[in-house]
Amino acid sequence: MNKASTTPDGTDRADSFTVTHPFHPLAGQRFDLVVERAAWGESRVFFLEPGSGKLKSLPTAWTSRATPDPFLRLAAGRTILRLVDLRALAELLHELRGIERASSS
Repeated sequence: MNKASTTPDGTDRADSFTVTHPFHPLAGQRFDLVVERAAWGESRVFFLEPGSGKLKSLPTAWTSRATPDPFLRLAAGRTILRLVDLRALAELLHELRGIERASSS
């Protein structure tokens, strides 16, 4: 069974998290949690950058502390796009076809 990359895996302690965003440079790395709080209009996790000790943050949604997406949980790895994603893709393709037709006229 495929598991969503942003689904918490239960291996993190309450005071740590793993970066789960597949395209983030820190993906797969575990960090000690300093605090989780709302900042810049979203929930964020704050941690100390290894080496420099600087306070850094990431959106909680990009970590193992994220609440699992109910749709992805129910889909259980059988889909990669939600209806809203498919609609956005269809709109984009429709716009691109219109641009292509206009440029070939």
